[in-house]
Amino acid sequence: MSLLRRIERGNQPGGSGGNQPAAPGGGSGGSGGSGDEQSRLDALRSKRVSLPTSGPAAGAKDGYVDLKARVQTKLLSELDPSMDTRSPEVRSTIEELFSTILAEENIVLSRAEKTRLFDQIVAEILGFGPLEALLADETITEIMVNGPKNVYIEQKGRLSRSNVTFENDDHVLRVLDRIVAPLGRRIDESSPTVDARLPDGSRVNAVIRPIALCGPTITIRKFSKKPFTVEDLIRFGSLTAEIAEFLRACVIARLNGVVSGGTGSGKTTLLNVLSSFIPNDERIVTIENAAELQLRQEHVVSLESRPPNIEGRGEITIQDLVVNALRMRPDRIVVGECRAGEALDMLQAMNTGHDGSLTTAHSNSPRDTLARLEVMCLMSGMDLPVRAIREQVASAINLIVHQERLRDGSRKVVKITEVQGMEGEIITVSDIFEFEQTGIEAGKVIGRIRPTGLRPKFIDQIEAAGIHLPPSVFGIGVRY
Repeated sequence: MSLLRRIERGNQPGGSGGNQPAAPGGGSGGSGGSGDEQSRLDALRSKRVSLPTSGPAAGAKDGYVDLKARVQTKLLSELDPSMDTRSPEVRSTIEELFSTILAEENIVLSRAEKTRLFDQIVAEILGFGPLEALLADETITEIMVNGPKNVYIEQKGRLSRSNVTFENDDHVLRVLDRIVAPLGRRIDESSPTVDARLPDGSRVNAVIRPIALCGPTITIRKFSKKPFTVEDLIRFGSLTAEIAEFLRACVIARLNGVVSGGTGSGKTTLLNVLSSFIPNDERIVTIENAAELQLRQEHVVSLESRPPNIEGRGEITIQDLVVNALRMRPDRIVVGECRAGEALDMLQAMNTGHDGSLTTAHSNSPRDTLARLEVMCLMSGMDLPVRAIREQVASAINLIVHQERLRDGSRKVVKITEVQGMEGEIITVSDIFEFEQTGIEAGKVIGRIRPTGLRPKFIDQIEAAGIHLPPSVFGIGVRY
């Protein structure tokens, strides 16, 4: 009989748990400077969590936690402190020590139990603890930790509760510190929010107490290890082959574009796909809060903003990076997202020889995107009349691609709009493509994005680039 089955029997009346060391706990909210591996190992060695000592509450689950804690603590005490945990040989070293400890303590486990215990301990030492299993699941697109005991996931656009939990707030904070420390960022009571990224580029946002009343809250927007291609988006139904060919032509012809949409609508994924159309012989400068874009071109320079340090100094904003990028001889500038005053600098870059630049913005429609760009330009602190800002917007932006997450969780391009210019005080726009919903079947939204029958005014610019789109792409001569 394996040890875990004996533990389960200990959950019956009369069974007892034993007062033994528990899983490592404690830790700090992350100081931003404590990212070295030795400090982390020392912190794990020094922490303990008390467990119930008897009765049903100290049954199989607590017994397993106790077993995991004892093996993990002994393993940490025997690891070479000078060992580089990033080395590829470290896992085999841990596996050898793990087997030795089980043999020394006469712990009998089945193959499945041994594998499970080993994977969990390795995740605590080298990885992101309980999040490792969720990060490895490619069907999960978002992970939301609402305190230690409430973890939710998004799969196929739908939210559901996961059975993954943390031990306590300190356990969440240790994992969070492991995420942000290598990036030189920090999260603590004086700076209780942080934007970061995982090694694979997945976006991370975290909020801790006293701002987050339910405990440390982590939101991870996962990105595919292999970047999505335009063929993937066509297969998902996000757009059609005709739309893809039109957007490819727009990018090659160096039209300036904005990808708009709400939170979680897939703007960054679409921006990544649009950026993949940029010819390989052009110099691209990308600017982001947390580096997420996965461009495949050879000549790409990636810039990332930096928050202020603990003294409130050293901040590098998106606006600073946009201004600096103009001195780097870029052919294209790709800004991950315009949120504030950097919008004005981005528009000026588009108007001063950096054609074909791309960015994203939060909005509910293409018309709202223009209004948001106006507001963001005013946030730059420049005392400009509204008409001057609108002229900048109308002159700089050629195309707005609007994406939405529909009721069934699917993400689709719902409008492609041309910015035509100014008429009096108003920016004039024209919808080139629009999504038409025809119904709902088995909870799935049925519909197709179709051309409106209007040819864009910038078609001459596309043809000047040597690209000739058939009239049928715009619905001319086609009956639906």
